[in-house]
Amino acid sequence: MKQLRIGVLAGLFAVAGVLSWGAARLWDSLGTLPSVPVAAPIVLAVIAVVLAATALSLRARLRAQRERRPGAKGVDPLLAARAVVFGQASALVAALVAGMYGGVGVFLLIDGLDVPARRDQAIYAGASVLAGACVIAAAFFMERVCKLPEDEDENDGTGAARA
Repeated sequence: MKQLRIGVLAGLFAVAGVLSWGAARLWDSLGTLPSVPVAAPIVLAVIAVVLAATALSLRARLRAQRERRPGAKGVDPLLAARAVVFGQASALVAALVAGMYGGVGVFLLIDGLDVPARRDQAIYAGASVLAGACVIAAAFFMERVCKLPEDEDENDGTGAARA
């Protein structure tokens, strides 16, 4: 399984941001810009909390298993792999969504925040970007928690396995 790359996530964020900024300009010139839902940052924050809680739980179980504590509940490798895949998928979607709301937020900031409704929309868009960053951080944490110790020593950075 490949690790998340910050460059890929930043690229998705940037492309989605530019496209949504352009779409917001076009949509606003043709009529009324659709609003940023209040639920957007809430849903992203809930996903970040679920990812972080799962990572903390897995970390505690793995630590207890490593220290051979009596009664320690082991971690099923398939469960850990599914958790990492969920984290990676969440990070990719969060980068796209945060980019989309970031582009709309930039448009609202440039267009002016004189209207209270637009100011609220800019706040919701900024909160969505922040919550998306939290999802990405939680996904990286999940990946770090579930990484196998031998993964670090297998490759010397050149892609060739050590003998």
